[in-house]
Amino acid sequence: MKPVIFGMAGLELSPDERAFFRDADPAGYILFKRNCGNREQMRALTDSLRDLHGRDDLLIMIDQEGGRVARMQPPEWPAFPNGAVFGDLYEKAPISGIEAARANAEAIGLALSEVGITVDALPLLDVRQPGANDVIGDRAYGYEPMRVAAIGRAVLEGLQAGGVTGIVKHMPGHGRVLVDSHKALPVVDASEAELESDIAPFRQLNWAPIGMTAHIVYTAWDDARPGTLSHYVVQKIIRERIGFDGLLMTDDIDMKALSGTPAEKACGAVDAGVDLVLDCWARMDEMVAIAEKLPDAGERTKERLAAALAFRKMPAPVRFAELVRKRDELLGLA
Repeated sequence: MKPVIFGMAGLELSPDERAFFRDADPAGYILFKRNCGNREQMRALTDSLRDLHGRDDLLIMIDQEGGRVARMQPPEWPAFPNGAVFGDLYEKAPISGIEAARANAEAIGLALSEVGITVDALPLLDVRQPGANDVIGDRAYGYEPMRVAAIGRAVLEGLQAGGVTGIVKHMPGHGRVLVDSHKALPVVDASEAELESDIAPFRQLNWAPIGMTAHIVYTAWDDARPGTLSHYVVQKIIRERIGFDGLLMTDDIDMKALSGTPAEKACGAVDAGVDLVLDCWARMDEMVAIAEKLPDAGERTKERLAAALAFRKMPAPVRFAELVRKRDELLGLA
C-alpha cells in the first residue's frame, strides 16, 4: 500500500485509472464535485473502488463541510449550513449550539454513508482571528478555543453516528493566516505563547481518529519549512505537544503554498512524519510519479488507518429528516 490518497477525473473510473490504482494500491481516494452526479452513480463509483482493492473498509473521503465548501450539492443533495452559524448559536445558548452541530453532522454522515463515503474532512478546529484572510472565515466555529473544541467534538460524534469518520483540521491551526494557502505560502509570526490558543482545540480533541496538516510556516517553531513538511511541527508540536497519535494526512499537496514537484512534496511530507499524502487533482503523470517515489506505508500507518476506519459506527435507521428538523429548530433560536 502506498501512503497516498488520490483523486479521480470523472463520474466513473477510466480504464487507465483502474489499471493504475490496482497496481499502485493507494491508501484511499478523495471525491470532488466532478465525481458527484447522483446517488446511484456515486454508490457505483465507491463500490467499484472497493471491488478494485477487495477491501470493504476503504478510505473514501470528501470535503462536505457545508456552506461554501460542499462537493455534493443541490438539487441532488440538500445544502448544509457553514460552521459559523453553530458558533453564533453557541454564544446565545451553548447546549443548543452543540446539539444543532451534532444533528447537522449526523445528517451529513447519513448522506455520505448512503453513497459509500467513509471519511469527511470535518470538523475545522481552526480558531478564527480578527483581520485574518477569509480562507477560513465563516467555516470556523468561532474566536474562542473552548467553543471551537466543544462544537468540534459534537461534529466528530455526529459524523460517527452517521457512519463516517471525521478529520480534525488544519493542524496545528489555520486561523491566523493573512493569505490563502491555496494561492501562496502563509507565514505566521505569532509567538509560542500566542500559538497556545491555536493548538488548544486540537489538544482537547487529540483522540480524534484523523488529523490534517496545514501548509503554513510558523516562525516560532520552524521558520524554514511549512508545517506539512516540517519534522519539528509534525513531531514536536502535533505528535508531542498536542498529543495526537491518530492518522495524520496532509492538506492537498497541489496547493500553491508548497513548492517543488508533486513527488518531491509527497516525499517531503512523509519524511517529516505525516502518514498519508493527499493528492487531489487526478493528473495521471503526477500520480504515477508520486507512486514511484513514495515508500510503502509502514505498519504504524496501516494500524492508524485501520483504527480510523473502525471509528465510525453503523448508522441508525434512516432519520435524516428528523435530524434536519432538529437542527433547524435549534438554529431558529439564533
